[in-house]
Amino acid sequence: MPEFGYSIKGLDPDKSVLASGRDLNISFKEAVEVCRYIKGRKLDEAKKILEEVIEGKRAIPYKRFNKKVPHHKYDNTSGPARYPIKVSKHLLKILESLEANAEFKGLDTSKIKIIHCAAQKGMKIKKYIPRAFGRSSPYFKELVHIEVAGIEE
Repeated sequence: MPEFGYSIKGLDPDKSVLASGRDLNISFKEAVEVCRYIKGRKLDEAKKILEEVIEGKRAIPYKRFNKKVPHHKYDNTSGPARYPIKVSKHLLKILESLEANAEFKGLDTSKIKIIHCAAQKGMKIKKYIPRAFGRSSPYFKELVHIEVAGIEE
């Protein structure tokens, strides 16, 4: 298994907990927006938000990658927003892993606050689309890494 590190450094190992998902087959742009939205929230609140997104009850506001994004209501405001269901499912699994890591360390999971949530581009997989007259065109599928860090307050 390849070695990897986290982009966040200098955390207190007694009060902090880490979790990550590597080589996920999800959209990088959607992952960036969802990570930005749940950063700074409590673990229970973030899990509830992601469950609401999966059910289609809450939209995630898009701040950076928002060209041609329709407006939806979210948090009693309106603006460019979407329902990134696939990303939310993967991130929910990572947050459950973070919660299990916190329980293993003996931390109180109700006091965990997400202080770091980041998405990075992973490996590219080269694929081909068949075209007319026996030709083909290459395209790339980009995988995504997500890392989450929490601290007990």
